Amino acid sequence: MGDGDNGFVFIRGVPFGHRRFWVIFARMKQIIDINTWERRDNFAFFQNFLNPCVAVTTEIDCGLARTVAKRRGHSFFLYYLHAVARAVNEIEEFRYRLDKQGRVILHDQVDILTPIAVPGRTFYSTRLPYHPDLLAFHREARAIIEAIPQDGDPFYEEHIILNEGEYDIFLLSAVPDLYFTSISYTLAEPGRASRFPMFVAGKAIEREGKLVMPLSCQVHHGFVDGAHIARLFALIAKHLEEYCEA
Repeated sequence: MGDGDNGFVFIRGVPFGHRRFWVIFARMKQIIDINTWERRDNFAFFQNFLNPCVAVTTEIDCGLARTVAKRRGHSFFLYYLHAVARAVNEIEEFRYRLDKQGRVILHDQVDILTPIAVPGRTFYSTRLPYHPDLLAFHREARAIIEAIPQDGDPFYEEHIILNEGEYDIFLLSAVPDLYFTSISYTLAEPGRASRFPMFVAGKAIEREGKLVMPLSCQVHHGFVDGAHIARLFALIAKHLEEYCEA
């Protein structure tokens, strides 16, 4: 790790293909000066709550995106996963984290952590590096998913992240056979409900001639307000539309 212009540069290795070889890249993170931070009062108010997070569920119009992805021979799951990742990375407030020392950190970019079903087992948590370009992300994510091992610790990635203390990710779980209107999230420990934003995407259903998918988001309220969440969901819908035009 070395000093950066306004923070730190840290070198990360993402296990591409799960321990077969590594993708190495440099990331920037900035330690926030709480005293001059515009969210100082918001953060101070919520930081000692037993659960400082807020969760919101909405529906995303996904019919055209699913049809286009299928026609192109692509994964609709990776389409909406990228739309969420792109929106998260475009909104600064969704890239704030608390590190092991309790400092507020702003990451320049965050990746995706997502459970992938493994035949004969439950799932394998998989880290997918974010790439702004949909097709580049799709190719790399597909390769990583196809290389998931059939055995081993399903929480291997979580252990690495927790040990390193670099929470430059968000979690998205897909439950394509379950439609829901609300959801509650696990509480890791008092005052630390989640170290990073968490999402759940559910079963798409027909509503008024449209195919809609439930999407839930939980995030630290000291970092994110309702207006940011509304913007996030709007950007996700916008990006899905753009993918149909490309």
